[in-house]
Amino acid sequence: IKTLIDMGVDGMCIFSFNPNGAFIAARECAAAGIPLVVTDNVGQVLASPDEVVACIDFDWKGMGVNVAEYIANNYPGEKIAVIMGLFEHIPVQMFRESFEPKVAELGKNEIVAVRDGKYTPTVAVDQAQDLIESGYDFTILFVFNEEMGAAVVRMLKARDLLNNPIKVITTNGAPYGIELIKEGGIQYSISTSPGWEGLVSFLALHSYVKGQITDKRQQILLPNTPITPETIDDKTKVVPWDVDPVWIELTKTYFPQYNDLGVY
Repeated sequence: IKTLIDMGVDGMCIFSFNPNGAFIAARECAAAGIPLVVTDNVGQVLASPDEVVACIDFDWKGMGVNVAEYIANNYPGEKIAVIMGLFEHIPVQMFRESFEPKVAELGKNEIVAVRDGKYTPTVAVDQAQDLIESGYDFTILFVFNEEMGAAVVRMLKARDLLNNPIKVITTNGAPYGIELIKEGGIQYSISTSPGWEGLVSFLALHSYVKGQITDKRQQILLPNTPITPETIDDKTKVVPWDVDPVWIELTKTYFPQYNDLGVY
């Protein structure tokens, strides 16, 4: 942060795995008069006394509700084990704050264990193996992202447990996750393209620096789109992670405030 300030940048965007980084950036950028956009902080930094231009996020609470409802509707009576990302990561906390109560409210499923996968595939595999070998009774395994999920699928397949009886559900819509959904290794996911999120973060910062949108403390939420066999080849639903013209199409639809900036 200080290096960028010393370089005299015109604006800054930060993606921090913990809230401290975002709050430090807000303080330092405010003191230096540099506009700041914060990505994946779930709006926490909006409570800072130091103003930021915008917080850009996916609707993590909505995602938790969506996954809970999908499991209840499609796998009633089955028990769930959960491997999250990093417990300290605010999006993880937000997801859990909606997912776990919603599962209980719907009353169709029971969560038997919640483990920390630390966003690391090898850790996630170790956690999944421990859940199995410790005798936990579950047939649904929710894994918070597809990098971890793909590794867990490989392990389950090697042990002849994939869909026999353990079904894997994830979030992210990563390219390798899409392939696993097509193959039947992952049953369900939610598209959250970090690439599109990055474009929207840039547009929020660019429009402010150029003086075209001067609002501060904006909270901008990207939509969650479920990935099903029916939507899997639709780029407007399963949003690509790599640069793709569909990002512009989606941005025009969901964020029309940027349409007149002359950027695209």
